[in-house]
Amino acid sequence: MRTFGCTYNEGDSWKLAEILKARGCTLVNDPFRADAIVINTCIVVGKTERKILRELRHYAGRPLYITGCMALVQEDAIRNVCEPVIIHPDDIHAAYTELKTVPQGSVGVVQACRGCLGSCSYCATRLARGTLVSRSLEDITQEAARLVAAGAVELRLTGQDMSAWGRDSGQSPAVLLRSLDALHGRFMVRAGMMNPATLFPVMDEVAEAFRLPKVFAALHLPIQSGAENVLSRMRRGYTPEQVVSIVERFEREVPALSLTTDIICGYPGETGDDFSETLALLQRIRPDRVIVTRYSPRPGTRAWHEKDMPDRIKKERSRTLRVYAEEIARQKNARWKDRVVPVMITEHVRPGTSLGRTREYRAVVLQGSHEPGAVLSVRILEDRTYYFTGEPV
Repeated sequence: MRTFGCTYNEGDSWKLAEILKARGCTLVNDPFRADAIVINTCIVVGKTERKILRELRHYAGRPLYITGCMALVQEDAIRNVCEPVIIHPDDIHAAYTELKTVPQGSVGVVQACRGCLGSCSYCATRLARGTLVSRSLEDITQEAARLVAAGAVELRLTGQDMSAWGRDSGQSPAVLLRSLDALHGRFMVRAGMMNPATLFPVMDEVAEAFRLPKVFAALHLPIQSGAENVLSRMRRGYTPEQVVSIVERFEREVPALSLTTDIICGYPGETGDDFSETLALLQRIRPDRVIVTRYSPRPGTRAWHEKDMPDRIKKERSRTLRVYAEEIARQKNARWKDRVVPVMITEHVRPGTSLGRTREYRAVVLQGSHEPGAVLSVRILEDRTYYFTGEPV
């Protein structure tokens, strides 16, 4: 099974894996040992889509099963290169409701909602996943409790827009975070991506929830641009000043907040001044990490027919943005060097090392195999831009 894209897709793959195991299948890592191959697809950018199509061509003669966003809106492109069985993600969820099993492991994915309330002009995921559908509070907490009982010490709460959770049932994501915090067990919750447009109206109560002992103080807030006119043409539904208000509100509750954001470089019509405004907004909010994406026209979206920008400009701006963002990260990371902080071990990514998280979800790599869930006092040794190295003291 191969999974492309977001944490929500990972959750679909994990559920499908549990269904297959319950029906007698054995999962293998080597595709050439497999009797069937499942590929969970993504359509956020053209680069990923092209990579998926190359992989589908490679396995065209094998029994193929395709799910995910690309299967929902680009079935013709898939069938041009292979003849797979298409699995609708809703069918995975329907079949999974019959099971009471969850994946064993130290990290668990909890899907809280699918779809969104936005109408972004460039986004094809909205076409695939549709409008917002929130899972019930009871369903989410029950699944979270089963994951914790199965060994999960980190719960990744995910959806296309986590701050929209509950809007269709009159609830706030803060209610969900408080309910998860009240569960028994040693674990932490990582709240997924929250869009500024839906977070702004509920930012006070959600920011307060980030102080709960079992909630990581880490905010993923995709701003996409710092230019008001670009945000307007993107149909994002917020202003740069609202972004600043959100960040300031969260930092009042959690001064050491870890902030991640996303930027699209080279959106159609983005001028040099627009790009400068994006850099200026980054300087104001000072994120710990910036996920940079070059604009990629997506079929079926409003922006599909707009004139695309030359690749050389998009490359130049994305390179400039990465350098700028990494300098902000290095400046912020410098204050952590040589400090001793509590770190919870969450997983073993490579043999002989352990990955842990600070209260603010900053990644710390330690030598040795430490038990997931253990909380160690760790001295921060070295800044690797997007993670630290450390040693227990």
